[in-house]
Amino acid sequence: MATARDELAPLSARSTILSLMLGAHPSPLTPADLARAGQFFGIAPATVRVAVTRAVGDGDLTRTETGYRLGERLVQRQAHQDEAVHKADKAWDGSWEMAVVVTAGRPGPERAVLRDALKAHRLAELREGVWTRPANLQRPRFSDPVLQDFTATPEQDPGELAASLWDLRGWAREAERLLDLLSSTPQPALRLATAAAIVRHLSDDPLLPVELRPADWPAADLRETYRAYQRELSELAALPR
Repeated sequence: MATARDELAPLSARSTILSLMLGAHPSPLTPADLARAGQFFGIAPATVRVAVTRAVGDGDLTRTETGYRLGERLVQRQAHQDEAVHKADKAWDGSWEMAVVVTAGRPGPERAVLRDALKAHRLAELREGVWTRPANLQRPRFSDPVLQDFTATPEQDPGELAASLWDLRGWAREAERLLDLLSSTPQPALRLATAAAIVRHLSDDPLLPVELRPADWPAADLRETYRAYQRELSELAALPR
């Protein structure tokens, strides 16, 4: 029977470099910095150079006079990750955001892009074309020309509604698994792979108000664990040249 550790493998050289930069928020990293980081994770300098060249070619990294920075797409991804890790909600008044798709007949790819964007904004689909979530987040609402935006108060019990929209028990089980895995994994490459899985999982946290979270909701522990790992990465990125 496979164990939790068997489910994760070291990241590729490219993913290792990008995960380091996404997690550590470093100043621009020079080729020497990246080679040193690669060796820490068991990646040869030549392999790091190839990975960085390809990342630059694809726009994931940009090269400046002082070193390499994240490309624009990954800067946006970093902001989404930071929202997950450093959650900033407000007192909840019981109201819900609601976004209703009011334009029909759009091509499938356009619908898929909109669905992904709504999910990234942490809304859930109540029924086809109707998306909602508690209005407890301190951020602009998602807007799109094909949507009509509302504030609503459901008549259904809000806890039951939240449980029907998100698999909260499943999310909590996976969070506990990842917490256990990171605490029992000493190898740097596997720790990085586990941390990457943690931040992906945090990105799927619906960020519910405390009134709607199940008892013993592990999101706060998972965030603090990842923040501690970010400090590890920052120390690695800041080691003397």
